[in-house]
Amino acid sequence: MSKEVAALLITLLTVLSVLWLSKQKIEWIQRVLDWFPPILFSYLIPASITHIIGVDLSQVSIHLISRNWIIPMAILTVMSSLSLIKLKQVGIKPIFLFLVGSFAIAVLAPALVVLFKWTWPGSEDVFMTQGYWRGLVPIVGSWIGGSTSQLVMKEVVGCPEALFLSVIVLDNILVNTWTILMFQAIKKSDALNRWFRINPSSVQPTFVDIESKVNSFKSIVTTTLLILVSTYLVTRSSDNFLFRIAMLSVVGLALGNLVNTWSHEFVLKAGSVLIIIIMAILGLRLDFTQLTLPLPFIVLCIAWILGHYVILLIASKFLNIHMAWVPIASMANVGGISTAPAVASAYHKDWMPHAILLAIVSMVTSNLWGFVSVFLFEQL
Repeated sequence: MSKEVAALLITLLTVLSVLWLSKQKIEWIQRVLDWFPPILFSYLIPASITHIIGVDLSQVSIHLISRNWIIPMAILTVMSSLSLIKLKQVGIKPIFLFLVGSFAIAVLAPALVVLFKWTWPGSEDVFMTQGYWRGLVPIVGSWIGGSTSQLVMKEVVGCPEALFLSVIVLDNILVNTWTILMFQAIKKSDALNRWFRINPSSVQPTFVDIESKVNSFKSIVTTTLLILVSTYLVTRSSDNFLFRIAMLSVVGLALGNLVNTWSHEFVLKAGSVLIIIIMAILGLRLDFTQLTLPLPFIVLCIAWILGHYVILLIASKFLNIHMAWVPIASMANVGGISTAPAVASAYHKDWMPHAILLAIVSMVTSNLWGFVSVFLFEQL
């Protein structure tokens, strides 16, 4: 069996396995997935197989196909999932608070590297000389946008495969721990309002589904064809990876809001499958023997997520906005579309659609914030 065929079969097996895992309702499997989400297995399964059979699949052509075609298609798909019509219903203050959280994530990482340089001898060598800052940028992408942006930022800064896996493991531990904390925090929102002396004008947002579209076979076919054609045209238009990301983002937003028959539900599901495929292909390159992270990196990440939350609390006070929006805005950034509505429902189920929309905005804006972090790191 050729390496090309082996890579294809392992990728297919991984995707099917992860999709199967994500649908399981067995209690013990659910407990495992609470801490190790299916997306992590999409990276670990192919890495484990190649490690066991002793085959190097790091140079097969499927990697080039993923970078040139599958990643661009995933970007366009995710970007087209945002409905600007529904976004208007969230309100200015929650959106602004959410953007403050995104800004904090993008800026705090390079700021903390500078702070550590002054207070932790040897940390500058870890982050800048040894290049561990390249592992922080994918976290910016992951926290603000999820796996798609994480993968884009990995490519942008050239994060090594071993470092990337270490980052994914640490990222999942932090995000799962943070989700538990935010579930508790949102239940204390009313008490925090009193403690911070916040008297919000409205504590109960409303949501009207003014864009209810049937996901008919025709709309799904139309959506699929437009995604394929648009990805092909943009990808063929330039060899510059960053230019293609920008173009695909603009095209995705346009398609999702100008095409009347666009199926937003379908593109969200398609985007999640594309991410699994991309992660499975990346896993073919992984070398387990290089899995490690230095202590300054771990400490910085903990300080980073705590700082993000403190900034949200301060912003909420100045905006005089209900404290329930703080964990929602945080999870829309850090947790994404799966956890943000779950945290929102712990306070009031009517807030769930707003949390979903903020999480979608997070995916759409994540690459921009990632580039902000890259720019700041380059100044160091």
